[in-house]
Amino acid sequence: MNTTKLRIAIQKSGRLNEDSLQILKDAGISIDNGKEQLKASARNFPLEVMYLRNGDIPQYLRDGVVDVAILGENVLIEKGEDIITGDKLGFSKCRVSIAVPKSMRYNRIEDLQGKRIATSYPNTVNAFLAEKGITAELHIINGSVEIAPNIGLADAICDIVSSGSTLFKNNLKEVEVILKSEAILAISPGINEERKAILEKLQFRLRSVLNARTSKYILMNVPNDKLPAVIKLLPGMRSPTVLPLAEEGWSSLHTVIKEERFWEVIDELKQYGAEGILVAPIEKMVM
Repeated sequence: MNTTKLRIAIQKSGRLNEDSLQILKDAGISIDNGKEQLKASARNFPLEVMYLRNGDIPQYLRDGVVDVAILGENVLIEKGEDIITGDKLGFSKCRVSIAVPKSMRYNRIEDLQGKRIATSYPNTVNAFLAEKGITAELHIINGSVEIAPNIGLADAICDIVSSGSTLFKNNLKEVEVILKSEAILAISPGINEERKAILEKLQFRLRSVLNARTSKYILMNVPNDKLPAVIKLLPGMRSPTVLPLAEEGWSSLHTVIKEERFWEVIDELKQYGAEGILVAPIEKMVM
């Protein structure tokens, strides 16, 4: 009996932890996760989960202690450029931005010349400033950097921004977006072939979940003479399903569409005479 397991790291606490466990659950993987455990195994999939600090995960991947990880793309850019990038997972979206006090007059990037910037992302900030031809003094802080301008430690900060509420509470304003980030599946450069085969099965499941999350199943009643135009507008995964209705001259059309596209075409559908348009969520979508 093969006892090889794929070792995956996820953040030990916080929103990224919750979202990571949820996508694994949606992929049909049940994890025996006891309270305060640092390691847990899946009951129905060859997977072992390790709960680690987000900033430490790139080194664990590099050293081969874990095979894959779910972590913020921003962490990978800062600490793991040599790590293999896998699928983007569509959650924990944020941006790494530069912010300054609301009282500071800021018009362009050159206003950062010679300023002191507090950050937990020195490599990311240095690369950005170098590209823009700006020289600044960095103060590396592990933790809450928003307080730095208020205590006179820095003139600006660079940190993760989600809603912007933390900046607002600290009288800061966002002035430059360095990069946009979301959760990503990262892969150890040292993963062996046996575990790579398990990873492929995991990726297949995750992609099925992600496809379902971003797509909707729609069905509508359409006049037969308008079917070609509607089908052209909504091509579906391969070809929509068309079923005749009891009422002559009408058909029921079923298809799948990316949720973001639906609102773009809803008015056109109505113009073509589509009626009774229903939109339903999809639990899984296997491509």
